[in-house]
Amino acid sequence: MVSSAVYKGFTMANRLNNHFNSTQNSHNVEQQTLPANYCRRHRAQTPRRTRTYYTIPSRRWPCSSPPHVAEYYEQRASTSGSLLISEATFIAPRAGGFKHAPGIWSDEQISAWKAVTDRVHAKGSYMYLQLWALGRAADVETLAEKDLPYVSASAVPVHGGATPHPLTVDEIEEYVQLYATAASNAVHRAGFDGVEIHAANGYLLDQFLHDGSNVRTDRYGGSIENRTRFPLEVVDAVAKAVGQKKTALRVSPWGTVKDMQFVDGDPKPTYTSLVTQLRDRFPDLAYLHVVEPRVDGLQTVDSVKDGYSNDFIRDIWGERRLISAGGYTRESAIAAADEKGDLVAFGRPYIANPDLPYRLLHAIALSAGNRALYYAPGSVDPKGYTDYPFATAIQAH
Repeated sequence: MVSSAVYKGFTMANRLNNHFNSTQNSHNVEQQTLPANYCRRHRAQTPRRTRTYYTIPSRRWPCSSPPHVAEYYEQRASTSGSLLISEATFIAPRAGGFKHAPGIWSDEQISAWKAVTDRVHAKGSYMYLQLWALGRAADVETLAEKDLPYVSASAVPVHGGATPHPLTVDEIEEYVQLYATAASNAVHRAGFDGVEIHAANGYLLDQFLHDGSNVRTDRYGGSIENRTRFPLEVVDAVAKAVGQKKTALRVSPWGTVKDMQFVDGDPKPTYTSLVTQLRDRFPDLAYLHVVEPRVDGLQTVDSVKDGYSNDFIRDIWGERRLISAGGYTRESAIAAADEKGDLVAFGRPYIANPDLPYRLLHAIALSAGNRALYYAPGSVDPKGYTDYPFATAIQAH
């Protein structure tokens, strides 16, 4: 799926129309940073949703995309001023382990992404690339096909899975540079307006944050300071490569998907430290993207336990840009935007509603997606991908 990472911030309902209408600046692809008011056009964002619509050459993966991938993003950029976050994209072959997902290390990949960003920019919208490394969330057999190692913070397997190789300090430092290179490729060559570092949902950086998966005894494990070190080093390297204003981070403090857990069950101390350091060390960070506790991976939980809330992060982050993701409806998104000042990310609804911000603003019913076509590994058939109609086309009939 597109990870339109934020069809960033759509303001909904008449009381929020001022956010749509307060700025009319046109998109300038030469500008060095997103304009300060970019998030005020609308508060609906499109977060990344990987849909595996990529082709795989015989000698390497992942690589290029069929033409309708660019069309898909272009459609979802149709509301001018939107910020799209791409689907999760591997920073290097060793960071992968999941077939039919995009990458950002080869000339072919960079060229394919440039075709996407050009079309998004032509619609007056913006696009960030989400940087991805799987760690122990990878498929072992897929890695083995390329003689690539199965790694994590420690030799702690996912329940019932293989035991990963703990990254050495040298390997961690190599990963930091891979993130920086991928960010540079995205911004300086592929035309992205910035990058979002994926440190959520049980992937590699998340594995370092949790003391259930990180039992190291060196400077990357043990204390909160040590467990946050690798993610912060990645943020620092990426910010140096492309600038703080083009750098963002995604986290899921309450997520338990892929066996993520804190020994005492409380994520607040770790994320209080992480977010405080982000605030103090990177004052110009583009935004912080947080997953709400009502969502865990691809699942929406039946009820949120008492005390499970990201408000402690909002208190630390203050007035800076914060994108909230997690099972929002039109009504709950309006409340989050109105009461908390959040930008709101929508994922699944964007699949069947390429003009989602327009529909939300005008209270137009949403189209239902075809779940059977949500994931189509390596498909070159646009059915269920780019053939969903715009509201105006439906109304015309």
